[in-house]
Amino acid sequence: MIKLAFCDDDLSALNEVRVLLDQYRVERNREIAYTAFQSPLELLSEVERGARFDVLLLDVLMPGQNGIDTAAELRRYDGAVKIIFLTSSAEFAVQSYTVDAYFYLLKPVWKDGFFRVMDDVLSTCERERTDSLVLKCKTGITCVEPRRIEFCEILHRTLYIHLASGKVLESSGSLDDLAKELESQGCFLRPHRSFLVNLDYVQSLSYRAITMSCLTEIPLPRGKYAEVKDAFLEHAFQRGRVLL
Repeated sequence: MIKLAFCDDDLSALNEVRVLLDQYRVERNREIAYTAFQSPLELLSEVERGARFDVLLLDVLMPGQNGIDTAAELRRYDGAVKIIFLTSSAEFAVQSYTVDAYFYLLKPVWKDGFFRVMDDVLSTCERERTDSLVLKCKTGITCVEPRRIEFCEILHRTLYIHLASGKVLESSGSLDDLAKELESQGCFLRPHRSFLVNLDYVQSLSYRAITMSCLTEIPLPRGKYAEVKDAFLEHAFQRGRVLL
């Protein structure tokens, strides 16, 4: 089941997206659960309470807080959601990539274009899900999507896997083995022998630490800063982010 949200201050625009989504679900025979928000504050409040979505359709031009600022705030909680901007202006197209936007779709949104974008983003979501990790945790066998992992640490032979939702999974195993298993994802870096971080959730770097989106600070060993900085910048470049 794909979880999707869309946010637009214009009620008629929300209804148009709802109609397109219902048509898409029927014609493509897809299981999609969606939630509509008429205010970016409502969306952010829901995310702060733990709601997570696979795809977000977000208007850019909204009163109070525009879509770019909303997306930047959202990235503090979720570095994996696919953000598709819907707007009548191309003015913010470049800025949209600073928040790792998946696509930028101009209004009016036509059925053919909407369906093509949805086909592409859902295919990406499903491809990422096939790479799920299977972990033996205290609560039993758990499947985890790598993109949901913010960072991992090992302490007294126990792996603590911190998810973007704030949930922490405890598992037995080796951080070396976990790092090898996640290597193909292309977004994980081991800056310290006790930590493995997802570069998608790095908020800032200093000579002493990496600050994650959840504000946890991962210590950097002496002389490691340049290597980590280069890896982060290369990752950002590959993801098409604009660095200002």
